[in-house]
Amino acid sequence: MTENNTLLKVKNLVKHFPITRGIIFQNQVGAVKAVDNISFNIKKGETLGLVGESGCGKTTTGRTILQLHEPTAGRVEFRGIDLVEAGDSKMRELRRDMQIIFQDPYASLNPRMTVGRIISEPLEVHNIGTPKERRDRVQELLRLVGLNPYFVNRYPHEFSGGQRQRIGVARALALEPEFIVCDEPISALDVSIQAQVVNLLEELQEELGLTYLFIAHDLSMVRHISDRVAVMYLGKIVELADRDDLFENSFHPYTIALLSAVPLHNPAAERERKRIILKGDVPSPANPPSGCRFHTRCPIAEEKCSVEDPEFREYEEGHWVACHFVEKAQNQMK
Repeated sequence: MTENNTLLKVKNLVKHFPITRGIIFQNQVGAVKAVDNISFNIKKGETLGLVGESGCGKTTTGRTILQLHEPTAGRVEFRGIDLVEAGDSKMRELRRDMQIIFQDPYASLNPRMTVGRIISEPLEVHNIGTPKERRDRVQELLRLVGLNPYFVNRYPHEFSGGQRQRIGVARALALEPEFIVCDEPISALDVSIQAQVVNLLEELQEELGLTYLFIAHDLSMVRHISDRVAVMYLGKIVELADRDDLFENSFHPYTIALLSAVPLHNPAAERERKRIILKGDVPSPANPPSGCRFHTRCPIAEEKCSVEDPEFREYEEGHWVACHFVEKAQNQMK
């Protein structure tokens, strides 16, 4: 992971949610290890895709980076500033440059507020512009995301899911941010609308020079929009590489199994390829397995995997993996 042109640096990030027992005196009896010691960088202007099964910690990662959840441990550096150590006033200033697009376009918009108020709220919070300048800015943002600028007095229930997500995008762009966490922004939308929203995000990135952390579980869409891809399993990043490198030459058994489920466009190749069905269920993040988190479901696991947590290492240039037996995975699973 090179330091050149790095906008965001995540180092050994941990987020555990306490499990408590008792009505009056609540004692901690355990912890949900949602994010457990992950590291990665994001360069200016790039899109890093973060993929994995539901409940693996993707959304918690995004929210912890933005300090919407307080990290249990680790560092998050944005433009060289450690967000974990930044005070309230500094974080308020930095929040203008970091925004989030939420997963659910139905729940993330206040039904009692007009579209104009929803989009202008960040401008009001940060005391930017006069009322007229804010109105002009809202209309400009609506045009930017492909909506009629005269929709400012309408309410969210008057829009479709795709239009609501465009409103969410406009709100995220109001303060001219540099970095946006896209938290599964298309998963709640119809398939016919998903491509429109993704194309919009790509156009805005090119036009405004945005940097994205794109969280999703749709591997085909991640391959379309991402420059690099990180694969997450049970709170850990198990593989990180350039998009094409990861899809064509994956190293980790979990990544190989995931990619075997992605349909191919070539029917002949689809019939001939090996489909890998993982055994068992995903363990609970409140009680993760010892050693490698994936060993309970891994088809090539050995005794070492249940005892020793594999190091997240750069196996090839720019291609990081956390596995004891990369060569074995390559030989036996492909």
